[in-house]
Amino acid sequence: MNRYAPMLFVLAAIWGASYLFIKVAVDEVAPAPMMAARTLLAAAVLIAYLVWRVGWERTRDEARAAWRHFLILGALNAAIPFWLIAWGEQHIDSGLAAVVQASVPIFNALIVLKVLPHERVTGARALGLAIGIAGVAVVTGIHPSGGWLAVAGAGAVVLSSLSYASAGVYGQLAVSGTTGPVLAAGSMLMGGLILLPLALFQLPTAVPSWEAIGSILALSLLGTALAQLILYRILAAHGSARLSLVTYLMPGFALVYGAVILDEKITATTLIGLALILGGVALASGAVRLPRRDTVPARP
Repeated sequence: MNRYAPMLFVLAAIWGASYLFIKVAVDEVAPAPMMAARTLLAAAVLIAYLVWRVGWERTRDEARAAWRHFLILGALNAAIPFWLIAWGEQHIDSGLAAVVQASVPIFNALIVLKVLPHERVTGARALGLAIGIAGVAVVTGIHPSGGWLAVAGAGAVVLSSLSYASAGVYGQLAVSGTTGPVLAAGSMLMGGLILLPLALFQLPTAVPSWEAIGSILALSLLGTALAQLILYRILAAHGSARLSLVTYLMPGFALVYGAVILDEKITATTLIGLALILGGVALASGAVRLPRRDTVPARP
């Protein structure tokens, strides 16, 4: 998988399907045990991959050196957002959850402005942030039949986006010298251990159906373990800017999956909110620039 475009589309397709898997499983398995299983299974696969690639001793040594990063990223990039998304999808459609999640770069930019004093808000960037926040407001305000629980569900996904963004800023500022697969394995393991105590009190009373079990396995192996390996391959080969383009593709996949497989409705308001969020992301990130008017020199 050395080509950029195929890897990007595969990653977007996998992450878009994750919302579908969560929606199917959460009807039978509570958020905490579902996400504990997701993270611990993914961690086992990633650790096995690392031992196969670099050996047990090197894996152990790198893990010992980065355990503090594992703890913080395990909470911010796994346990907290995973639980929030699953809880939110108890009350909103999977496609809508993916649309809200497209706001992660908006929150990332807001946090960077707060923690990095040298960052400045230009006119285009400020406009992008405002448009993106307006899009989040539009999407979270959609509740034709779900009432306040649907608003709370969308709000939970917004909080998960904030958690993801915080993890991204922390990773940018604090994590160095640790390879991507090691960070992925360690953070997933720590995220699972954080969720485990709550999960043990919320185990299902009956054996889940094969659809729920299959969804959790797909979420663990494809949506987490494989996705993490692809993510860090793209990051290492092509950089974070090109990786961020997955933001524009993932909601489309999720909306199609939800509509085709789960009969979820794609409303005009959802599409408007998505357009505002992605437009705001494009402006705030500099992917799209507003045209400048040429200045005319004053006559003497």
